[in-house]
Amino acid sequence: MKFDCIIVGAGSIGMAAAYFLAKAGKTVCCIDAYEPPHINGSHHGETRIIRYAYGEGEAYVPLALRAAHLWEELAAQVDEELFLQTGVINVGDHNNPFIQTVIESARKYELPLEVLSSEEVMERWPGISLPDNMIAAFEPTSGILKVEKCVEAYKTRAIELGASFYFNEPVRQIITGDSVTVITDTHTFTAEQCVISSGAWTKQLLESIDVPLPLSPIRKTFAWYEADEQLYGDLAFPAFAFELRDACYYGFPSIDGAGYKIGRHDGGEPINPDEVLDSFNEKDAGDLDNFIDDYMPHVGPLKEGRVCKYTMTPDEHFIIDRLSSSANIIVASGFSGHGFKFASVIGEIISQMICGDECQYDIDLFKLSRFKEVSLGV
Repeated sequence: MKFDCIIVGAGSIGMAAAYFLAKAGKTVCCIDAYEPPHINGSHHGETRIIRYAYGEGEAYVPLALRAAHLWEELAAQVDEELFLQTGVINVGDHNNPFIQTVIESARKYELPLEVLSSEEVMERWPGISLPDNMIAAFEPTSGILKVEKCVEAYKTRAIELGASFYFNEPVRQIITGDSVTVITDTHTFTAEQCVISSGAWTKQLLESIDVPLPLSPIRKTFAWYEADEQLYGDLAFPAFAFELRDACYYGFPSIDGAGYKIGRHDGGEPINPDEVLDSFNEKDAGDLDNFIDDYMPHVGPLKEGRVCKYTMTPDEHFIIDRLSSSANIIVASGFSGHGFKFASVIGEIISQMICGDECQYDIDLFKLSRFKEVSLGV
């Protein structure tokens, strides 16, 4: 079967790219080892934060703003609520570089942001307890994306526009050349161009065509806890990120009574993505419990814990680039636990790259050339 573009990996990025390519009139097929949305990638768990005053770097701000606009467009197209405007609070020591970058990026791009003392935080949100040395940057226009619904919505729209999907078909071989051939157990696909956006499996797929990348799949955990809705419900409480000296935690208010949700962003254990992840355990719960005891003392008992995968780059910035050895292959990977909010705009950018259109955004930060470890293929 021949297409204009093959997308290997139909998670958040691949699904968005499929939609934008189909919208641009390209024949596109999307291949996935599972059937998205699913629990084997990095897009499950119901919710993700979307924020615009970006502590990871000011270069992300235009992308975040465009992403928000595209999520709004998608919600209107499918008549579905995909975003909850709960606001997001970033908390840390007043000298914390992440917090200072949030403040500076809000100033530069004229984004609404309140900088609050610990006393002001605790007065506004009685469910939080902070020491005197901490401050908070509260962004009222940001909030929460409903991840599985977002992925499902792009799948629906892509199918309506003519995209083809092949689920439960692991890729066995990729053959490069003037065109790209992708082989599964049951099909052989050929296209002028290919996008590899297969999350934790990207590293081994690229190694199969002699392109090593410094990608590290890791095991991560998150959990829901019982919560007083008056303190921690989404009508009263924001999504949050805490930048501590030796750890970073993020979390969500209780939505529709589901419970207070929390995870740890840093750390994690290296994994083989083909192996079943160890289940959420007492050690995982203990780590989250310690944070809750210190900073969210009115949260109730644990309800449920889950596991997921991050795919990390050494600098925690994304990869969105063509392979120099195979210029008809685009790699979109290494989203390092903060990429979902950008899936809409990254899908649009990938479509522009495939179609030969000018990209409206500076994506130099995401080029492969920044990795000295990459000695082949780039």
